[in-house]
Amino acid sequence: MSINIARPHIVVSSLDMERLEALIDSLPAAQADNCAALLEELARAELVEPEAMPPDVVSMNSRVRFVLDNAPEAIEMTLAYPKDVNGAADKLSVLTPIGNALLGLKAGDSIAWTRPDGASCQVRVVEVVYQPERAGELHR
Repeated sequence: MSINIARPHIVVSSLDMERLEALIDSLPAAQADNCAALLEELARAELVEPEAMPPDVVSMNSRVRFVLDNAPEAIEMTLAYPKDVNGAADKLSVLTPIGNALLGLKAGDSIAWTRPDGASCQVRVVEVVYQPERAGELHR
């Protein structure tokens, strides 16, 4: 995934950052492309403590409604660690291009990225339906 020039500000909690860095370190070299895109996003993120996470930002384990390419209907999924996806249709791995594009965005933000097939795509966050930090789950 290569991100286009206009990238919105993103916020990531210190807990998510720590866990994502551990995940990246544990992955086989064959998944380096997924890791490179996620590392690029994490490198530009504003880091905050979980209790300081803005309530409208997509963090790990957030349930988020988003739209791809201005589709008429939003998709609602939970941004998850790969180990938690287990084939669930309503969970999206942070290692997918859309997953790492959503991480750290706030409601109303959009980001453009290039899909693996080379086509350009846009994802827009409609709503953060559930966010662990907002629910008081600071040490999940």
